[in-house]
Amino acid sequence: MILRLLCSSFACSVLLLAAWTCDAIPDPVASTEGASESSLFAFVDVSVIPMDSERVLDHQTVVVRNDRIVAVGPVDNVAIPDGAERLDGQGQYLVPGLAEMHGHVPPPSAPAEFIEQVLFLYLANGITTVRGMLGAPGQLDLRARANSGALLSPTLYLAGPSFNGGSVSSPAQAEAMVREQHAEGWNLLKVHPGLSRAEYDAMARTANDLGIRFGGHVPADVGLAHALDMGQETFDHVDGYVEYLGGDQGGALNDAALAAIVRRTREAGAAIVPTMALWEVLYGTLEVEMLQAYPELLFFPPNQVQQWANNVQQRQANPDFDLAAARRVIANRMRVLRALHEGGVTILMGTDAPQLFSVPGFSLHRELERMAEAGMSPYAILQSGTANVGAYFANEDTFGHVAEGHRADLLLVAANPLDDIAHLQQLSGVMVRGRWVPGEEIERRLDTIARSHTAG
Repeated sequence: MILRLLCSSFACSVLLLAAWTCDAIPDPVASTEGASESSLFAFVDVSVIPMDSERVLDHQTVVVRNDRIVAVGPVDNVAIPDGAERLDGQGQYLVPGLAEMHGHVPPPSAPAEFIEQVLFLYLANGITTVRGMLGAPGQLDLRARANSGALLSPTLYLAGPSFNGGSVSSPAQAEAMVREQHAEGWNLLKVHPGLSRAEYDAMARTANDLGIRFGGHVPADVGLAHALDMGQETFDHVDGYVEYLGGDQGGALNDAALAAIVRRTREAGAAIVPTMALWEVLYGTLEVEMLQAYPELLFFPPNQVQQWANNVQQRQANPDFDLAAARRVIANRMRVLRALHEGGVTILMGTDAPQLFSVPGFSLHRELERMAEAGMSPYAILQSGTANVGAYFANEDTFGHVAEGHRADLLLVAANPLDDIAHLQQLSGVMVRGRWVPGEEIERRLDTIARSHTAG
């Protein structure tokens, strides 16, 4: 009953895609073409959280040349190159940039100004890498522009158009679609509901043969255990686990079954992208008045925000809506995440933004609160968005640590996030691929975006 009240994530994604293609988008924040004016920086006397272990290295100098970290060490041991722009790090902390591992990037058919706004909202919150999970024709050109620095944007890794019950009608078509997306150069394949087991298996076998990864949902005809056996690398939203354990209607979870599937997941080497905060909204457990008070809604088109409010209100007004059962499902999701984390399964930071009241970038900080509620320490939460992501993309690039040779994706924050993960919100600036965006520029651009949505 509860699941019937939900719009599926796939259906929500289709609605989101349709909304993006409309023309009712206000004026943009201006884009910045090309790389930084200076390609040489030195963070001086900064406390570094390298993310190779839970430690802080005080009084460090970190040198960045172009898009790479070229030196990290004590201030007395690292020479600052001539011509380097010095960034005072005294009393501040330098951490790797964060990742949104289940994000959405507007399709090229959306207004260019809106695309730039969405990409900047990620950056403004310390997200320097986005794994886009709903590909669209022409989006690979956008990826090239973003990753070259022609757009002020996180580095993008994009899934192709999704494999679902509407896009795939036979195993042969599934195989052909994998080969096509691999040849086009997408970073991964996105699995949505609706695939038969035969179609899923054809997709998985072909993907494994070609060396292209796949992740997302668990189609009902496939099942979680079989998806693990077939090599699905990420399971997004935790819903596949709750359904597998029989807790998707609010029923109690079986301890032994939970322990067994956690162990099986760890042994398979799969990772989880929880998206906990969004699912509280999807299940209708939060009052719409509280959601409408989110301050970050200033940075998103008002017509879209109103659609979100209407969606939540309609769901909660449905005669079959059961708030108590919905809350039990959310508790089950929290218990599953806690068990997966404690059982040694890799967790990857992600929010599924933009979706219902999930504004790009800002949604991440709400997600971090839920991860902490599930028992994850600040260090483990940081790992999920830095080192774990770097390991996932190890064949693509080297990033996720503050270390020589790593991509220069860095956050300068005013307080230690190992003491309180909320300190990540105290940004003094963001560096993405060696381009420095100071806090003042972030605030100015955010103000421009907010004013564009209140103009007229």
